Amino acid sequence: MDELISIIVPVYNAERHLAETIACVRAQTCREWELLLVEDGSADGSLAEIRRCMEETGDSRIRLICQPSNMGAARARNRGLAEARGRYIAYLDADDLWVPEKLEKELRFLRDRDAAFAFTGYEFADGQGRGTGKVVHVPETLSYRQALSNTTIFTSTVMFDTGKIERSLLEMPTVKSEDTALWFRVLRSGYTAWGLDENLVRYRRGGNTLSANKLEALRRIWRLYRDCEGLSLPRSAWHFVFWAFRAVKRRI
Repeated sequence: MDELISIIVPVYNAERHLAETIACVRAQTCREWELLLVEDGSADGSLAEIRRCMEETGDSRIRLICQPSNMGAARARNRGLAEARGRYIAYLDADDLWVPEKLEKELRFLRDRDAAFAFTGYEFADGQGRGTGKVVHVPETLSYRQALSNTTIFTSTVMFDTGKIERSLLEMPTVKSEDTALWFRVLRSGYTAWGLDENLVRYRRGGNTLSANKLEALRRIWRLYRDCEGLSLPRSAWHFVFWAFRAVKRRI
């Protein structure tokens, strides 16, 4: 389906945010989408909440996919990719939110640039999903070399055109920071990431999330450089310094 956007959402213990996240997708001005909710063995009421929302809305564009057990975000997204019917692939985390024009604007941008890979600006949000006013601006383009020092690409802002990029290349590695590892692999393959510098996403940060653990984030990016990208120690250190500086700058 050349116009259809497949939105992949890994769901794990996200019961309290799901209704709002589903609602923000249904509010999109672009109507040609399917929402793939990949339930990843949650221990809370996420599965029941998805079923409640599906029954309440009666929206046939919402699809529930159940993993046999908790297998992690990478495998959940890959399951969604395998089930996706659309030409365009967009990712949304279960606790993040889109403004109503997000899909429409990003799809137009992707087509206007004749690009395979696009991402947008975003705003940090509190636990209630309210924007904090801290907006992350993005560059017009990112190459592989630039991205190594500037991981400003945020998962819930990304869109791919599988008419221009093989689906197999979009399978996320089963490593920590699997999303960043995917951006690196796609860019290393010769693609350019195009940045739409508009605030179209609200990134909800909670105090107990993996992203909030700064020391763990440092370890993960270092391991990506050394283990996944195979960079030398001096080159890893070079990119790491600039990555850390930009990561801190985005959050203050």
